[in-house]
This record gives sequence, C-alpha cells and structure tokens, in this order.
Amino acid sequence: MNSVELFSGAGGLAKGLELSGFKHSALIENNKHAYASLCANFDDRKVFFGDVRDFNLETLTNIDLVAGGPPCQPFSLGGKHQADRDQRDMFPSAIHAIKCLKPKAFIFENVKGLLRQTFADYFEYILLRLTYPSFDAELTSDWQQHLDELRSVNQLSGSLVKYNVQSKLINAANYGVPQNRDRVIIVGIRSDLEYTWLFPPETHSVDRLFWDMYVTGEYWERHKICKLERPLIDRSIEAKIFKLTKKYGKLEPALMPRQTVRDALIHLPDPQSNHGIKDHLFHDGAKIYPGHTGSILDAPSKTIKAGDHGVPGGENMIRFSDGSVRYLTVLEAKRLQTFPDNFVIKGVWGEAMRQIGNAVPVLLAESMGHELIKTMHSPSFVDRRKNNYLLCR
Repeated sequence: MNSVELFSGAGGLAKGLELSGFKHSALIENNKHAYASLCANFDDRKVFFGDVRDFNLETLTNIDLVAGGPPCQPFSLGGKHQADRDQRDMFPSAIHAIKCLKPKAFIFENVKGLLRQTFADYFEYILLRLTYPSFDAELTSDWQQHLDELRSVNQLSGSLVKYNVQSKLINAANYGVPQNRDRVIIVGIRSDLEYTWLFPPETHSVDRLFWDMYVTGEYWERHKICKLERPLIDRSIEAKIFKLTKKYGKLEPALMPRQTVRDALIHLPDPQSNHGIKDHLFHDGAKIYPGHTGSILDAPSKTIKAGDHGVPGGENMIRFSDGSVRYLTVLEAKRLQTFPDNFVIKGVWGEAMRQIGNAVPVLLAESMGHELIKTMHSPSFVDRRKNNYLLCR
C-alpha cells in the first residue's frame, strides 16, 4: 500500500504507518530541522523539503493513502484561535491533495481545539470539503458561501468523487501511549469502494491501571516498589476501590492498564549519570509554579506540546513523589510519544522537543494504520472504478 504524507514533521505518523505496512512514496516537510529528522529515519530520496503547496502532486501515481497532520496552531487551545484566518491553516492544501490524487483513503490528525464551538462551522466545512474534494468554490465565493453550497451538494450531480468521512476525538492513552493526548482523527474512504471505516477499539483503560495499583498491587510489584514507598491509600482512593470492585467484582477489567511515565522510562539510567546516551542528557532549570507542575511519575504524562513561543516546560517535566522536578530528556520524550529509541531527532534540545511535541504518537498511528490495512484488504473493499478517475489538472 503506497502512501504520501503531507506536513510530516519529525515523522511520528509516518513511522507508525510504516510499521503497519504502508510504503511511503513521498514525505513533505518545510521545517529544516524536521526535514533533517525525516532524512535520518526514512529513505531520503522520498523526503521533500518545502511548502506542500509547491510540491508537484502529478509526479505521484497509485497512491492508496494520503496522510498528515495539518498545522494545529490555528485551532490549538493554547494558540490564537484564528482558524481559517490563520495563514498556517493547511486544510485547503490537504483537500487539494485528495482532489488530485484520489487515494483510496486518507487520515488526518489535529488538536482537540478543532472541536471548539467557535470553529463549528469551519469544522463542518472541512469535513464537507473532504467529502466532496472536487466540488470547488466559485472564485468570488468565501468559505461560508461555499459551505452553504456543500450542504446541498447531494442535490447536485452524482458524478462527483465522494469520500465517506468520519471523525473522532481520541485519547492516545487508551491505545497504549503513556500520555494523555486528546486528538481529532479524521478518516475518509472513497465511496465507490463501498466499505465503512470503523475506528479500532480501545486497548487500555484507566480502570485497569487503578485496579493494578490498588486492588492487586501488580503495578508496584512489577516496578519493584516496596509497600513503604507506595502512595498512601486515603479516603478518596478507598472510595474509588469500592466503586471499582462493585463494578467488576472479582474479575479484573478486560482491557490492559494505561501506561504511565514510570512504565515508559523503565530501565533508563539517570540522565546525570555517565551513560553515554546522546539524546538522554540532563537539562537544568526546571521549576514548579502555578500551571507549570510537570507530569507525575505514576500516571500517563500530560500532553507533550510544542508551544507557540517555545517549549512549555510544565508539560515537559517529570514530577517525582518527593516533589522534585526535572525536564524530560529527548529520549524520555520520544518514549512518551512511543518513538523507537533509535529514532533520530535532529536539533538542539528545545528544537528536538518542539518536533516531538508536534508529532503523532507512533503507537497510535500504527494502530490506525493496521485498521486501514485491514479495511483495504477486506473482500468488500473493491476498487471497481479505479480506471475511471481523471488525473489532476
């Protein structure tokens, strides 16, 4: 299965899709450091540096999947919330690629902020544009006028290329990523293929993590934490234990436990020790203040972010049980985003952390990729009209 990835960043989505079985025909990125990271981890002959709007899509053939994470800053809860008014809004370019390449499927990822009520009409517009990528607006129309036209597009010609589009807010922690990371995933399947996409079922739960911690103690035993060093069971925890045992009885929750920071960083040496690992270097200066408290060790981490004005240290710190904090190393941040340890992130610490914060968790991408592969290999997934589509002009 051949894929092309727009707005590739450091390659989290690309790596996950590669692990699931996709072969990349092109990876496109306009940040020089992220481009260098892509070249270090993928076939550099397939990596292209520059604006996706300047890439000649006509050089690509037989593309099964278009993927990418359009820049999230226009919709980020911590950003300026300018949506379509933000020049970094690249959804129009993503839609143009779908129109030109007519892939069997596409998958895009973006921040939870895309679902803000103030963006509701524009989000509807994005979904309808992805549904009917070849239904362009008139030159004199703005997107609101085009939205009105798209809302009635079913009354128009049935010859339009159409995609069955679904979107879902997903927490990566429920798929084994050791990080609370809410993201909107948008998936489209070309309608002539007559297959309905189903998001993969969640595999991990907070109930099971709590069960392993406070009902069986398995979590602490696995990490060799003696009883004296475990958290005290106060009334609030006792109440949760009661609710959990009432809910499940003596049967443990079916899903696997959510992964914690401690789970992710297991077997890593202290970054201040003489370990010789290049991307596991200690960075001094971490401090706690309101809204800047770090991620506790025995829970999934906070969402690692890139930030609009640099790396936000609160999300990139570990908070230990004694109250001390320190910054994550690049290697630790990679693990929280489920990159392989040998995945190379180019640039100094701050730039590397920005790339990691912008990335799609590899494990989440791999899970979505496996489901897409399964969908495309289904007997009912028949491409009966693949020779009837026109090439992009």
